[in-house]
Amino acid sequence: MDRNELIKETCKKNFTCEILVIGGGATGLGVAVDAASRGYNVILLEQSDFAKGTSSRSTKLVHGGVRYLQQGDIQMVVGALHERGRMRQNAPHLVKDMRFIIGNYRWWEQPFYTIGLSLYDLLAGRLGLGRSLPLTKKKVVNEIPGLKKSKLRGGVVYHDGQFDDARLAISLAETAVEHGAVCLNYVKVDKLLKNPEGKLNGVEATDLIHGEKYTFNTKVIINATGVFVDDIMKIDNPETKNKVRPSQGIHLVVDRKFLGGKSALMIPKTEDGRVLFGVPWHNKVVLGTTDTPLNNHCLEPKALEEEIDFVLDQAGQYLELKPTRKDVLSVFAGLRPLAAPTQSDTRKTKEISRSHKIYKSKSGLLTITGGKWTTYREMAEEAVDRSIALGNLVPRLCVTKTLKVHGYSTNTDDSTWDYVYGSDAKKINLLKQENKEYAQLLHKDYTFTVAHVVWAVREEMAQTVEDVLARRVRLLFLDARVAAEVAPMVASIMAKELCKDRNWEEEQITEFRSLAKGYIL
Repeated sequence: MDRNELIKETCKKNFTCEILVIGGGATGLGVAVDAASRGYNVILLEQSDFAKGTSSRSTKLVHGGVRYLQQGDIQMVVGALHERGRMRQNAPHLVKDMRFIIGNYRWWEQPFYTIGLSLYDLLAGRLGLGRSLPLTKKKVVNEIPGLKKSKLRGGVVYHDGQFDDARLAISLAETAVEHGAVCLNYVKVDKLLKNPEGKLNGVEATDLIHGEKYTFNTKVIINATGVFVDDIMKIDNPETKNKVRPSQGIHLVVDRKFLGGKSALMIPKTEDGRVLFGVPWHNKVVLGTTDTPLNNHCLEPKALEEEIDFVLDQAGQYLELKPTRKDVLSVFAGLRPLAAPTQSDTRKTKEISRSHKIYKSKSGLLTITGGKWTTYREMAEEAVDRSIALGNLVPRLCVTKTLKVHGYSTNTDDSTWDYVYGSDAKKINLLKQENKEYAQLLHKDYTFTVAHVVWAVREEMAQTVEDVLARRVRLLFLDARVAAEVAPMVASIMAKELCKDRNWEEEQITEFRSLAKGYIL
C-alpha cells in the first residue's frame, strides 16, 4: 500500500468510483473488501489512521456473545458464531481458537454453565471451534494457575476466538487494495456534493498529510464512521437526529503472571451485570471491559477513574494475585456506536442490542452503524447489497464468505510477534537478512525490530510514530512506558524512510509521548 502512488493514480484522472466509503475501521474496511472483491470501483477515506478508533480498542475477542445468549438474543448470537467461524477460516494467522474458563464457586454453576454453553456450541454448527465441557478443580487450576482457589469447586471450559484487531484492520486494507480499491488514511471528508436533484454524487476532502484538497465523484456514499456517523449525517442534513449513543469500554493490560496459563478467564457476572474477561494477548493479559454511557465522542477517549477501579476490583475478586494500579502496563478506552435510545427507552447501554442498523437519507447517504468486530463481514455484505440498488450498479454476488484475507497462512508460529503478518513474515525476515541493522530490537524486552518499522512505512501506509507503535506493532497497548521510551528510535527510522527532517522527528516524539501519558496510570 503506497499512499503517494494511490493518491496520484486516483486524483490525476478526476477519478469517479461506484462506491465511496467514509471510515477506515472494521466496518468501512469490510465494505471496501466486499465491494472491491465483487469488482466495483471503490475508494475508502479515513480522517485519521486505519482502526484509530474503536476498531483497535476491543477486548480482542471474536465471539458470538455469551452475554447476548443470556439475554435471549438468539438470532444475533447465531449470526455472530457463524461469522466467527468464517473469520477463523479466512484469516487463520490472526484469529485463534482460545479456551475460556469459568471458575465455579457455587454448586449449581457447573451444570448451569455447561448446559448453556453446550447450546452456544450447538448454535455454531459446523463452524464451531470446540466443545464446552465441565472441568475438575485440579484441571481449572492447571489451566489458570492464577485463579482464586478458595471455595473453587471446578469449572467449565468453552471455546471462542481471539485476535489482534488493528492487525486484522491493516490486513483488510491490504486485501481491499489487492482487489483494486483505493484506501487512504488521513483524508478527511469536508463536504458532501449533490446534483441538482439533491442526490449525492461526490465528496470534497482534504489530505491532512500534504494539505491538498480533492474532489471524488461517486454513485454511492457509505457512511461507516462508527461513533462519528452522526457528524457525517449532519453534513448531509443538519436537521438529522442523532442515531448513536456512545458507550465507553476500557481495558487494562497487565503481566501474564496474573493468569499464569494460556487459557482465558471469563467472569460471567460482575457487580454491574456485565461479564469480565482476562484474555492472554501477545504475552500479556487484557482485563475488561466496562460499559459507561457518554454524551460526547472523540478520537482519543480516556478511561475514567471509576472504570479503572471497577476492573481492578472485579478482577481482584477472582485472582490470587490482585492487580493494582502499579501493575497496569497500559490502559486504553474505546467507544461503542450503540443505537441512540428513544425517550421511552429506559434500558442501560449494556442491555441495548449490538446488532447493526442501516439508514438511507433522502439524498441517498447510506449509514451503517452498530454491530461488532465479529460481524464486520456480514454488515459489509448487507451494505454493499443495498448500494447496488441505490446506485443502479451491475449486480454481482458477494464472495467474502470464503475470501482469504491478506497474509493468509495456516502455518504460523504464534510464539513470536511475526505470526500476525502471516505469509508476509518471510518478506520481513528477508529485510533483516539484507540489512543486519534491520534485525535490531526496538527494546530488549520485546521482539519488535527495526524491520517491523520499515515494513510498516513501506507496505502498510504508516505515517506517524503513533501509527507504528499503536497499530502496526502494538507496543503502546502492551506497555505504554516502553513505547514512549522507543519513540525517538522509531521517529528516526521513519524520518529516513519518509524523507523527513529533524523538526518532523522532534514533533513526532513530542506528540507521541504526550499521547502515551494517557495510557499510563
